[in-house]
Amino acid sequence: MDVGTEAYEQIEKVNRRNQMLVQQLNDSPHTRPEIREFVSQITNEKIDETTEIRLPFYTDFGQNLHIGKNVYISSCSMFVDLGGIYIGDNVLIGPNVTITSVNHRTNPDNRRHLDFESVYIHDNAWLGANATVTPGTIIGENAIVAAGAVVTKNVPANTVVGGVPARIIKTIKE
Repeated sequence: MDVGTEAYEQIEKVNRRNQMLVQQLNDSPHTRPEIREFVSQITNEKIDETTEIRLPFYTDFGQNLHIGKNVYISSCSMFVDLGGIYIGDNVLIGPNVTITSVNHRTNPDNRRHLDFESVYIHDNAWLGANATVTPGTIIGENAIVAAGAVVTKNVPANTVVGGVPARIIKTIKE
């Protein structure tokens, strides 16, 4: 996506609206249903009543964030979702987790332009506090990302990863 194009301006229009909603959401206490309603407006998708989102909640765009059922999102998590973030059912997201689906180009002349790569977090995954998930990665079903890990490669189902960059620590047997 090139900055300064008509397509980019359309994104900025949605972003301006959603940033006002994010600010309103985070400016005062809300009930769980009110939080889900705000996030539903931001994502343009109904957030299931089984999902719990703790404030503050951050997203840079919102409409490419897809949240499953029975998801728990802890406070201060950041979703850079312009490239698409897909969160399955029964996912746990710890505090201060960052999930990003956008990157900048390496050529200095084009660095402000954006590249998109969707992130997929499959059912029953658990992202520990302060984990970072980078563009284009897939977190497999039942996988656990340890606190503070930086995920730069796909995480297979039923595995635990940790470290910077994240590496497989063990396989989950149950």
